[in-house]
Amino acid sequence: MDAEEFRQVLRDVLRDELGVSNAPIGGRWEGGEVVLRPGKEGTAEKRIPIDSLFHKVVMIRDKLRVLEQKVNAHPRLTSEDKVQMQQYVTQCYGSLTTFNVLFADRADGFTGQKGDRED
Repeated sequence: MDAEEFRQVLRDVLRDELGVSNAPIGGRWEGGEVVLRPGKEGTAEKRIPIDSLFHKVVMIRDKLRVLEQKVNAHPRLTSEDKVQMQQYVTQCYGSLTTFNVLFADRADGFTGQKGDRED
């Protein structure tokens, strides 16, 4: 393995361990915005750059992945506790499948129970 290959492997390991990823947003969403329009008259709408929302969604996904790894590697949790906590994480993934439409690559999105994918 040469130095460049070693650097790439090290980057990948650090990215995985720190829960950092580089998931690109789907091209059709670039430069877009999310508009929150209240149902109450006289209340101003809120506009959010879709890139900002996407960044937050990716951060949530990455933090859930780290949590998953920490639960699975925890030395004091019983197998039953690990399974129960893993189910909670999986349910969180399932709740977030709505945001899968934002990912350029389907594999970067959320998968809930039974492989639920909302695209």
